[in-house]
Amino acid sequence: MTVRHTSPKGQSQFALALTAALLALSLAGCATTASPDRMSTGSIPTSTKPVDQMTPGEVAATTESMGRAYAKTPQNPQIGIAYANLLQISGRAPQALAVMQQVAIANPTNRQVLGAYGKAQAAAGQLEQALATLTRAQTPDRPDWRLYSAQGAVFDQLGRAQDARTSYQQALQIQPNEPSVLSNMGMSYVLSGDLKTAESYLRSAAQQPAADSRVRQNLALVVGLQGRFDEADKIARQELSPQQAEANVAYLRTMLSQQNSWKQLAAKDGGKA
Repeated sequence: MTVRHTSPKGQSQFALALTAALLALSLAGCATTASPDRMSTGSIPTSTKPVDQMTPGEVAATTESMGRAYAKTPQNPQIGIAYANLLQISGRAPQALAVMQQVAIANPTNRQVLGAYGKAQAAAGQLEQALATLTRAQTPDRPDWRLYSAQGAVFDQLGRAQDARTSYQQALQIQPNEPSVLSNMGMSYVLSGDLKTAESYLRSAAQQPAADSRVRQNLALVVGLQGRFDEADKIARQELSPQQAEANVAYLRTMLSQQNSWKQLAAKDGGKA
């Protein structure tokens, strides 16, 4: 995925990778079997299995099936959003954006579609355009916390941390203790090097009943960044299959080994880690 960044000069490649991870958490899984005005991670139409619990083979098969359904009814918002979501998970951001462009043209006033379109723009690196679309999707009389959270993730991509946290607070005012928003807030503090505050938000997120494995993986990453590798490994392996656990732990080790990244962030955090 190609992402444009306007982060401060000298920001590490690791921090940029964290920004992409933050965005992915906020934008993933916009399709659901529930009511049309929801935009949350969950099962895709015709499937009862959450996307984040699918194996790569299942994702590929479901993407192919959803692509055929989209080809038959390209104006259907639920099918279009579900297909774009699967394409995003498969790393095909440009195609996901192209799908959402067509769905948005067919459904220009649908808030769910506009929200998903803005998320697709952000995932494809069109950050300013994404902000404009997400702002257009939001309505003052019925604000959507998911849109505020998505806006926050885009602001973090642009290096506008204070604007990002304001957006997350707006989301939490509407949906208190929402784990995905708390997790995004925590990752925002990771990007600015405040690891203790980041861990506080991520622990709160992980304790919520609706927290998913991605929230716990972010917590594992922040714990590892502070040098507590055994604890991070234990968190990363929770509630996952052995195959998923090994993949996540391998990714965690890769992230922590890049350019002595956790030491760099610890230094920004006062050298206490």
